[in-house]
Amino acid sequence: MADDQHEEVSKKVSVEEEIRRGITVMRRVVQGRSRGIILDVYWSNQGQLIEPNGHTLTSFIGALVRNEIPITCDDWRNKELNESKEKIWSEIKRCFNIEEERRGFCMKLAGNLLRGFRTFLSSKFLKDADGNFVDAELPKKYESLISAEEWEAFKSKRQDPVFQRISATNRERASSPAYPYRKGRVGYGRLEQSMLQKEESSETSLPAHVLWKEARVGKSGVPQEKVLHVYQKCEELSQSLSPDDTKGILSRALDVLEYSGRVKGKGFGVTPTSLSIKKGKAPSNRELHARLEAMQAELDALRREREASASTVYRDASDKDSINCTFQPNIPEGISHCQLYLSSPYYRMVGKGKVHNVSGVLLHTRELPAGCLKVSVDIAVEPNAALPYPSDDSDATTVHEAVGSFVAWPTNLICVGYETPTKSKSKDNAIPRHTESTVSRKELQENEVSNASAQQKKEVSNASARVKSSGAKKTVARKKPTTKYRSCLRTFLEMTDIPTGGVRTVHMEVGIFGFDYDQMIGNEDFMQVFSHEEIGVTVVNTYIRFLYDKLMRPNGLDVSFGFLAPATVNLGLILSRPDTVTEYVLRILMDNKDAEKLFFIPFNTGGHWLLLAINPIREIVYYLDSLGNDWTTYPDMKVLIDTVLQAFRAQRDIQTSRRGANSITWIKVACPQQRNQIDCGYFMLRFMRDTLALGRLKIPTDYFDEFKCAFYIKDQVDEIKEEWCQFMIKLNVCS
Repeated sequence: MADDQHEEVSKKVSVEEEIRRGITVMRRVVQGRSRGIILDVYWSNQGQLIEPNGHTLTSFIGALVRNEIPITCDDWRNKELNESKEKIWSEIKRCFNIEEERRGFCMKLAGNLLRGFRTFLSSKFLKDADGNFVDAELPKKYESLISAEEWEAFKSKRQDPVFQRISATNRERASSPAYPYRKGRVGYGRLEQSMLQKEESSETSLPAHVLWKEARVGKSGVPQEKVLHVYQKCEELSQSLSPDDTKGILSRALDVLEYSGRVKGKGFGVTPTSLSIKKGKAPSNRELHARLEAMQAELDALRREREASASTVYRDASDKDSINCTFQPNIPEGISHCQLYLSSPYYRMVGKGKVHNVSGVLLHTRELPAGCLKVSVDIAVEPNAALPYPSDDSDATTVHEAVGSFVAWPTNLICVGYETPTKSKSKDNAIPRHTESTVSRKELQENEVSNASAQQKKEVSNASARVKSSGAKKTVARKKPTTKYRSCLRTFLEMTDIPTGGVRTVHMEVGIFGFDYDQMIGNEDFMQVFSHEEIGVTVVNTYIRFLYDKLMRPNGLDVSFGFLAPATVNLGLILSRPDTVTEYVLRILMDNKDAEKLFFIPFNTGGHWLLLAINPIREIVYYLDSLGNDWTTYPDMKVLIDTVLQAFRAQRDIQTSRRGANSITWIKVACPQQRNQIDCGYFMLRFMRDTLALGRLKIPTDYFDEFKCAFYIKDQVDEIKEEWCQFMIKLNVCS
């Protein structure tokens, strides 16, 4: 008996030495410590407690804080609590293997647990079933933790009118949550851990909206429809927002504030810092201007380097061993047909000919400049374009003057694959063979041009009427197209030298793409339309000329709509010459910076046409893809367009908040979908035509009611072909 009493006394003394209030907490942990067992603690990559032992540490901290901190403490930051906090931390380290840098997390968790304990006491003992205050006695269960004086002070605080008003407001706000949490005491950290383990995923974390959705799935395992709606919205936003966006995807979808120091959907312990989210201010206009100036200086340096290289004088090459005869790996060895390009002041084709990639080849007894190959110029697409390396022997300085001769051309501006057309037959030879046919062709052409003019006037009148009644919901009537213009144009073509290699030009004035040039058009371009093949950039450009002449200018739509050249803005150039594309697009936007305007970009991805429609003032990009893809399929495209719009904003000196710094909006339009692998180009042209016919700067997400359909039928595609052929007849391209 005496031994038992002695043991009980010694236990009391030992406990009082450990914790002043004299209560032993979580016997399993304390007993394990006495046997030398220190529990390891594990953390997620985002700094949250996870298993094993995550739940044990949380419970241990809750027991400690109930013993050490009085329930009358309302301010956890009170400096008078420092001694008690130090004792709590010291006790945690005695039982758990935990790093010193985790102290902040543990102290914040202790504060939350103390607040939860006070709320529990108030709800359990000081309120009846209707929520009315009850003057209850101190519960015997907690007499060892709470003194009578503390309990009376606690009750008095709960009866204070100011406290009750605040409590009622908070209770009302939390009474009916729209998306209630359904995982009990399982926090987001342990929920994420269990999800990753269940999926056997190698990932270390999950997106916030994925966790948020799973946390709202009850025992049935089926999420509510409204929860799924938010999740789907998050999925859509995740395709357009930057991962470093200071306002999270989930907060945007829920349309709620993102509180400082927390990340919605990630739970306690996750902060913007732990996710490496930059919380600093958005760059100022001065900083953006400085970046633009640095980029411009870099571009200028590259231009000067290119010009210096271009002015290099050819060296004598009497010794053949010193000749630059390195084989160019990107161009087939031997003689190949090619297209010749220039990159300044913008990237475009200026001629066609043959490239001689032959070992030991000379140019007029001289060595070729570094990075160049010998080419023969057969056709001048842009006659007045200056040669990159003027010929000293022939005095040729332009592409036109170099026709029929050899010049040096930079390898990166040579595109192999063009079949050089044969020389055109002279008119003197053609007339005797087709005298009778030519006369009938003239008469037919005059009639068709007259009919085309009348038909176009009627279409322009109809388009104008549609612009005035753009708010109407009635479907725009369409006349079933015929093939008469295609038949006529094909007949005209057969009477020319075009089928045997001749070429014609269609003038593209500066108002269309921002620069003036002549578009070459040959037999292969006509056959694309006649034979329903995939259309190339020539057909696209000349149809844009039709839209510009027949829909835009007559109706005054050129002040509200514009085009960007598909030969300059395409995926190939974005990958190889992003600076060239950026400079061109930014120049066009800045030339039109004073008025709201919608710019069409017929965008070629290398084997597929889609349409981008950009409103730079409102920073909106409409994405129309007849294959149903979205912009994440082409990330380089999105990055470049976003960069240009941010530079456009900076050059206009527009002040934006931190929240609005990354506010560029991408909208995927549910446009008609193609049902084969050929129609993408025709669908893209119809998207532009439909928008111009209605004259609206905003494209609805589900497309225009007047033209809404699952897919364009054959007649609607043929309508594009007929318009193009009619316009070619009008322009006399076959003359």
